[in-house]
Amino acid sequence: QVQLVESGGGSVQAGGSLRLSCAASGGTFSGYAMGWFRQAPGQEREFVARISWIGGTTYYADSVKGRFTISRDNAKTSVYLQMNGLKPEDTAVYYCAAGPRWSRNKYDYWGQGTQVTVSS
Repeated sequence: QVQLVESGGGSVQAGGSLRLSCAASGGTFSGYAMGWFRQAPGQEREFVARISWIGGTTYYADSVKGRFTISRDNAKTSVYLQMNGLKPEDTAVYYCAAGPRWSRNKYDYWGQGTQVTVSS
């Protein structure tokens, strides 16, 4: 029933920007938080950013702090990731996920991912 669909990925040069979107449907998310994760080739999946549906409290990985901004639209049940100052090391498949607000590490639902490629 619950579905998360990412979009907005693409290929950009270092220093460029991309805006990722994640449309959530099929559930009530008021008690949840949304997170963005990424996985580079040969690497483990890593946390990028998180935002709560109510209050909009955010949390970022140190590697993206100051460059990435997560936001949400409660009416559309969508979450966004504005990525500025992109670096080649940001290249990865980016996933959105939804999890309960009480846990910063638990995510119950995942999207299919969208590719982000940053060239030097």
